[in-house]
Amino acid sequence: MSSRDDKTYQEKKSAMDKDLKDLVDATSDNKDSFSATMEDFKQLFDKFLKQEFLGDDSSTISWDKIRPPSKIVNYDECDRNLNEERIKTLLSGLVVLKLNGGLGTTMGCTGPKSVIKVRGEDSFLELVIKQLQFLNEKYSVDVPLVLMNSFNTEEETNQILPNYQNGKVTIKSFNQKQYPRFTKKEFKPVPKNGNKSAQNNNEWFPPGHGDVYDSFYKSPLYKELKAQGKKYIFISNIDNLGATVDLSIIDHLEKNKIEFAMEVTPKSLADVKGGTLIDYEGKVKLLEIAQVPKEYVEEFKSIEKFKVFNTNNLYVALDAIEKNLDKFGNVELIVNHKVHEGVDIIQLETASGASIQMFENAVGFQVPRSRFLPVKTCSDLMLVQSDLYDLKEDMTLSKHSKRGDKENPLIELGDEFKFVNDYLSRVPKGVPSIVDLNKLKVSGDVKFGANVVLKGDVNIKADKGKNIEVRDGSVLDNENLSA
Repeated sequence: MSSRDDKTYQEKKSAMDKDLKDLVDATSDNKDSFSATMEDFKQLFDKFLKQEFLGDDSSTISWDKIRPPSKIVNYDECDRNLNEERIKTLLSGLVVLKLNGGLGTTMGCTGPKSVIKVRGEDSFLELVIKQLQFLNEKYSVDVPLVLMNSFNTEEETNQILPNYQNGKVTIKSFNQKQYPRFTKKEFKPVPKNGNKSAQNNNEWFPPGHGDVYDSFYKSPLYKELKAQGKKYIFISNIDNLGATVDLSIIDHLEKNKIEFAMEVTPKSLADVKGGTLIDYEGKVKLLEIAQVPKEYVEEFKSIEKFKVFNTNNLYVALDAIEKNLDKFGNVELIVNHKVHEGVDIIQLETASGASIQMFENAVGFQVPRSRFLPVKTCSDLMLVQSDLYDLKEDMTLSKHSKRGDKENPLIELGDEFKFVNDYLSRVPKGVPSIVDLNKLKVSGDVKFGANVVLKGDVNIKADKGKNIEVRDGSVLDNENLSA
């Protein structure tokens, strides 16, 4: 590090301090809360500056120090014969927290992704609520649902929540922080004030789901739930339909006094870029592809060497959040480059799973693939809406028995199916049967009729200006259709 780099660091830090003070001074809405949030942002920005100018980058990995993960608990080690008394005890100490900060923009929706209908008339949110309602009624307990919203999803989520306050599931929410984007060239904040009436949401960003611990702790909910005797919080993405309450896992965590656990599952060729667990300098650590030196990227993608990946299903002991609060600022920074009104800007994020290294007794938990069922695209939506999955009494999805342990079919829908409304208009009479499907590729203007059955490898292609309507009752078995 040169004295010039140190001088640049100090100048950039001082300039941002002044700009943030001006931002606070120009803000009248919830001024104290806004000021505290800007102080938190300063810490993240300072970490970024140290990486940029002082070479202080904790995310840098020495490849020769990487070891296979030693703290991986196998799902088969869990006790799945819990008596009712034990089940009630575990449920009474549980909080289910869903990460609800994302919009459904990639699937053509403007509101929170959680309100997209994924099974019949039920949205992601409704399925979660019904799952908890089943548990609460069956065991006479009160497992609450907590939503971490962002400023992007808060308003619409709060508008719909009264529809579900039926007394059978307690639903609470808190907001993650809202930080200002800043220009890449000058490191100046994009927004001019923090008043809601003047806000352009594109000037701000939620700093990733790594913010969950600090934001949850600083909300009134943390102390409230702790006072109720809650012990563990189960965190997952709301669009992962496989992330359901599994008491055998929670039982194992409690018996072994585990502070933090991350569900991992075996990698397939589709998951080679997913974060994996390693042992590093005596600690379990999440390794993301962005941290891997270029010359080792192909090795990182090997499913022979790095066998598991992070599902982002996480368990944290409530006591451990407070105990480790001062360590969360040490997690690896994700520097996200964007463009705002033609200007290159930066937003700084962290990931919730990266905090595994901050806890004393932390483990990976190798679970079946069934616990990772995310819906990121309309191709994923077709999978979970089809006969490949049955909706059970407890409102969880279970793979059709005929499919057994076979991997899900590979579905590749073209741009005409990209957005939810377009996709639904192309399966107006229901999703085809795909329980015997291996691979489906659809491109162009294609529409499916009722009771269509797809088997084996199916390829349907409509050239530009042409269209294909798959007739009611059609059975396509290892076929290629084109027009």
